[in-house]
Amino acid sequence: MSLPKYHNDDNAFNLLVTNWSSQIDPVLNFPINNGLILKDVETVSGQNIINHKLDRKLQGWFIVRQRGNAIFYDNQVNNPLPDKSLWLIASSGITIDLLCF
Repeated sequence: MSLPKYHNDDNAFNLLVTNWSSQIDPVLNFPINNGLILKDVETVSGQNIINHKLDRKLQGWFIVRQRGNAIFYDNQVNNPLPDKSLWLIASSGITIDLLCF
């Protein structure tokens, strides 16, 4: 997504629009802005295969709410479908809310 660029005969206006675009486009394209929060994900101890629902390769993730004591890390390097799922390893089975981007 990027800011639409409008052009007319006014050079000052064109410069202003270009300047705005150069500052706003990076914010609009920040990967987290296109993420999804998956609520109430039930995990088990060991590997969890979670459908991230992004329909594109997962760029990253983090836990936004954790309802118990557990350590998490991913196993994406071995995931044959990174555009569909997150392979998340949990030290304990708990419920989490997960931001995938």
